[in-house]
Amino acid sequence: MTQERFDGSFTQQEPIPEAGIAAALEVLRHGRLHRYNVAAGEVAETALLEEEFAALTGARYCLAVASGGYALGCALRALGVEAGEAVLTNAFTLAPVPGAIAAIGARPVFVEVTEDLVLDLVDLAAKAAASGAKVLMLSHMRGHLCDMEALLALCDRLGLRIIEDCAHTMGAAWKGVASGRQGVVGCYSMQTYKHINSGEGGLLISDDAEVMARMILLSGSYMLYGAHRAAPAAEVFERVRMQVPNVSGRMDNLRSAILRPQLPLLAERVARWEERYRVLEAGLRGVAGLRLVERPAEESFVGSSFQFLLPDWSPARIGAFLSRTLARGVELKWFGAPNPVAFTSRYDHWHYAEAQSLPATDRILAGLVDMRVPLTFSVEDCAQIARIIRAEALAVGQGPEPEAAELPVIQ
Repeated sequence: MTQERFDGSFTQQEPIPEAGIAAALEVLRHGRLHRYNVAAGEVAETALLEEEFAALTGARYCLAVASGGYALGCALRALGVEAGEAVLTNAFTLAPVPGAIAAIGARPVFVEVTEDLVLDLVDLAAKAAASGAKVLMLSHMRGHLCDMEALLALCDRLGLRIIEDCAHTMGAAWKGVASGRQGVVGCYSMQTYKHINSGEGGLLISDDAEVMARMILLSGSYMLYGAHRAAPAAEVFERVRMQVPNVSGRMDNLRSAILRPQLPLLAERVARWEERYRVLEAGLRGVAGLRLVERPAEESFVGSSFQFLLPDWSPARIGAFLSRTLARGVELKWFGAPNPVAFTSRYDHWHYAEAQSLPATDRILAGLVDMRVPLTFSVEDCAQIARIIRAEALAVGQGPEPEAAELPVIQ
């Protein structure tokens, strides 16, 4: 009997909406790509994007920048983090998060994660006390939100200011509060695999006037901050403008034009992602040896990726499983691989950070499997993918111990 094979692409995103293409062409025709280069009476596309995203999230202020990674570094600088200072962050995250900390000369201090793939609050309290850190860069990694009420209460007691890395949670919420609205700063990414797409790009939101003024100046506004609409009053800039270095990382009007028509589509995209996620979840529930990550009722999540755990599976068994699913067209990534592969790496691969012992995270990542879920997948595609994963997990998980083999390379 011939086994079914999935023939879709795990990296193909939906096309840019026609309105975004038309707006981009208009910018190209007039040539005013720089955000501060406007005709008389014109409002820059980037200023409008900021205004519209602030309204969407309920934030007072918003800044558009060149990338999500730049947004993280900009937020750290605006909060006054200095070289040598400890900054707390999740042990389960992606390289741009500790990279932003290291890039300003600060020290990433990793906090254990739980089996639900969120920050361990007990370890956070211990690491905060031991390190003297004043800032937590909270990574909502792969769209998993921790108990935000408990976290805020703890950080208030510990004197920690929160920067939220919302690269995977644009459109998500905890008890109805939008992701990015509970820290001092929320940082978002518009890299191609995120929830709105301009290839690269970042957004920062905040209700703190001085922090936002510093971020706008850092981004390279020179003395043109008056052209911003989702920004503090001029007197706030007057207080700090001579203290803040220019670390240019502005977004341009071309990318802003592509992004603005995608903002009204976000809620519909979130609903479609959840539909696909739930089909995958239903298809894999009850598989022996495979554990799903249960989503709390308080969390409104964005299912743009899917994770599951293979607890206590050996590296050889996981390698055989990944090879077999890939042979059937299903591209899975493994956070337990000994070496970084394409976009996938973990805390002990980042040798610029001090070596740290994180036994709970090590145990979890050893069996953690991850998969992109682009909206080019149909519900039927997701059902087929689940059938393939289910069949191979049962076949490999219940079979004899495989011999060690080279792992497949997935982007």
